Amino acid sequence: MRKVNGRGWCDQCGSFGRASGLDILTTWLIIKQMVTELDATLTALADPTRRRIVELLRERPQRAGELAAAFEVSAPAVSRHLRVLRRSGLVTEHGVEDDARLRVYELRREPFTALQAWLDQVQAFWTDQLGAFREHVETMRKDG
Repeated sequence: MRKVNGRGWCDQCGSFGRASGLDILTTWLIIKQMVTELDATLTALADPTRRRIVELLRERPQRAGELAAAFEVSAPAVSRHLRVLRRSGLVTEHGVEDDARLRVYELRREPFTALQAWLDQVQAFWTDQLGAFREHVETMRKDG
């Protein structure tokens, strides 16, 4: 924010003073949606079976039956895990042209990109914290 005639000018929103209530609400809603999506991603990935399904889908899109064959659980159990992954937005499904009963599952890139962005922020925080600690220790050594 820069000063114009003694008042703060926000280059981002093009107004004087603080951001308007609408700007604050919009920002809050965007952040809330991002956090909700991140929570859904982390909740879905908390289960080892679902993480294994994600690993299998990294190789290529697969039918539900192919995925079920890779586990020692029933096909309905795998179907429930796929439903959780689909509802969280990690996986998408589509039909096969020849047989409408078959469903093919594949990963969506966007939730993993958002997860990586969040992890990068956490890593940057700890990198900064450790750097500050290193500086503190070095200062203590010099002064000690």
